[in-house]
Amino acid sequence: MTDGAIKSDMPISDVVRKHPETIPVFMKHGLHCIGCAVAAFESIAEGAAAHGIEVDALMNDLNEAAAAGQAPEAQA
Repeated sequence: MTDGAIKSDMPISDVVRKHPETIPVFMKHGLHCIGCAVAAFESIAEGAAAHGIEVDALMNDLNEAAAAGQAPEAQA
């Protein structure tokens, strides 16, 4: 995550661990398996495809949430 952006090929568990503020986004989009064992190996794109979720909308919302979650730290 050198540029800080969340990418669709990242494992779901890595994103949740690094950006816990994304959990409500995953839930809102219907990707409720954020805590399951498969999340450690399944990418966001794979999870979205398996659950019939529109990956572009999910990615936009995830990156917005991550950026908002990092904003207070950047200002400190």
